[in-house]
Amino acid sequence: MSGAPDAATGVLPAAAYEVRVAEHAGDREACFAVRKDVFVGEQGVPQDIEYDAYDAGALHVLAVREDGVPLGTGRLLEGEAAAAKVGGDPAVGSLGRLAVTREARGLGVGAALVRAIETAARARGLAAVDLHAQTHALGFYERLGYVAYGPEFADAGMPHRAMRKAL
Repeated sequence: MSGAPDAATGVLPAAAYEVRVAEHAGDREACFAVRKDVFVGEQGVPQDIEYDAYDAGALHVLAVREDGVPLGTGRLLEGEAAAAKVGGDPAVGSLGRLAVTREARGLGVGAALVRAIETAARARGLAAVDLHAQTHALGFYERLGYVAYGPEFADAGMPHRAMRKAL
């Protein structure tokens, strides 16, 4: 398989990339490189707030192309690490730092990453997943079953809304 997007749909064939838990140092470095490109490089998020103490204990997922090029990442926080983000409910995980490279946007990579995080959350016995979505991405998350709640707020200088999906 060529790994090129379908000309009609723009979607990468499923075999053109894989989504996996980032268990090795190289995978984690790839996750952080994607975040740096997207959040720091494209969106202007200060590097000192992009990486935080939660990264060490978080579950990270990574989407990689067949040739090993990283396409996207996301992370799941649970327990005390997620408590402040989800209103203190220990049964709710926090999906965050979802980033897809410019070349892979619109190809289903982001949805695949969200599904992988939800699968990991279910495996950990979590009842729901919360996230803080940039307002321009609300429609993306709504299509995946997330519901916005609460007022809009600023995070890293950008408007966000809290969202939740029961698992």
